[in-house]
Amino acid sequence: MSTLAKPVFLLTVAEILFNVSGYVIHAVSGRVLGPADYGRYGLVITLTTTLIILIGNGIPTAMSRYLSEHFEGSPTSVRAIQKTAALLQAALITVVTGVFFLLAPFTALMLGDPALKPLLRLSSLIIPAFAASSIYFYHFTGIHRFDIQAVLKMTRSILRIAITVPLIISFKLPGAIAGYIIVPFLTFLLGLFFDWKTSAAFRSNRKEETPLTFPFRTLLVASWPITLFLLFYEIFISIDLYLVQVMLEDDRQTGLYNAALNLARLPYFLFYALSIVLLPALAKLKSEGNPEKVSALMSQALRYSGIILLPLAILLSAAAHPALTLFFGNQYSEAADTFRVLVFGLSLLTVFYTLSSGLIGLGHSRLPLRIALLGTLLNATLNGILIPRFGIVGSAWAVTISSFIVTVSTFFLMQRFVKTPFHTKKVSVFMLLCFLLFLSTLPFSFDTFSSFFVAAGLGGFFLLLLFSARILTEEDIALLSSLLRRKKGSSKENTKAPSLDINEDSRP
Repeated sequence: MSTLAKPVFLLTVAEILFNVSGYVIHAVSGRVLGPADYGRYGLVITLTTTLIILIGNGIPTAMSRYLSEHFEGSPTSVRAIQKTAALLQAALITVVTGVFFLLAPFTALMLGDPALKPLLRLSSLIIPAFAASSIYFYHFTGIHRFDIQAVLKMTRSILRIAITVPLIISFKLPGAIAGYIIVPFLTFLLGLFFDWKTSAAFRSNRKEETPLTFPFRTLLVASWPITLFLLFYEIFISIDLYLVQVMLEDDRQTGLYNAALNLARLPYFLFYALSIVLLPALAKLKSEGNPEKVSALMSQALRYSGIILLPLAILLSAAAHPALTLFFGNQYSEAADTFRVLVFGLSLLTVFYTLSSGLIGLGHSRLPLRIALLGTLLNATLNGILIPRFGIVGSAWAVTISSFIVTVSTFFLMQRFVKTPFHTKKVSVFMLLCFLLFLSTLPFSFDTFSSFFVAAGLGGFFLLLLFSARILTEEDIALLSSLLRRKKGSSKENTKAPSLDINEDSRP
């Protein structure tokens, strides 16, 4: 069994728990706040999240890459890399948080809603809280302590529900924003504790060695394309929400679109763990000079992404009405048509993000940066054309069309750096089975909660077809069984660099 699969499985469980808590927050917010205030909530949180991507993930992601390359061969350099990243992060936090706070009145005016001004100023505190917690999240990624990473994620999930839900019920919209400040700060304190507990391995013989330093310039050069990629990616998946608000000038329509958008992000959240582990794993393999294993790992990541995401999107699209009603209430059922389109666009973007994470891990971050920039411009242009004619459904189509173009472009352009064989016959069979799955959903109305059982039954039958067509094999069953089997071992086992045991014939 691949040891890479174990951290992916562990982080996937943590990610599922994290996103269940997120959907609880959104469900409570949507019901308590109503469409208008829920639309404001989405605008404020999405705007703040974009800035968090700018300062919260770029430098830590670059730090994670360097930690993954050095933590075994030169363990004492870990502290130097972390210190350099923390200082750069702190500088950016101070500047961006101050600018965001001062520009709150102008931002509210641009969005055409003066009521956003105090909310934007309060939300400025989200930026330092998230940025601080991200340092430890990516630190433990870089040193391959995925077990601690999962604990941090699970703890944050519990705190989101325990703290944020009562704040929403008690203080409405300001309480929802306050929860986004308090929870990541508490997670940061827990990360600080784990860092102290695990620091001994990176401080051995400290008295006998000259303290190492890590150059600021090296980290900056590596982090700026990653930062810009993450920024443009976040704008890519968020700009439609702002254009809906600006062009339609209807808080209710913005709230409906925000509900469809958040529910359609479910596939991305499920596969986020894969992108987290993929980056340091590929960086490690590259530093060891294993091009064959790099190609095998990327191929396997794409294989599982396709096998899971497309049928999941088909079933979610079919069950759009009961899914929106379950999470947000009957008043959001009007967003069903928008969701049916968006779920395919966000699934495609999930594949794009996975490919981009692999390219960043291999040191080719400028390619996904350029594609994300062009994709953002294309998405904005299509939104400008389609929203006036088709409303929020037009925005959903703009996202889906641009997502398809950037994902396909990335796949073919990345072949220059890493070969991922395209098995035409198996891919064609898989696409045919997905089309048959889509046709099988048409006779059902999918209007009630019992529709979820119908979707589950169709999904189970689809899996049987995948096995009969040899798209899924016994190796996949063995991998899943070994993941679910309770294993005993020391924590040291979880810190090993990911290895591979990939059957090349099992790839479609």
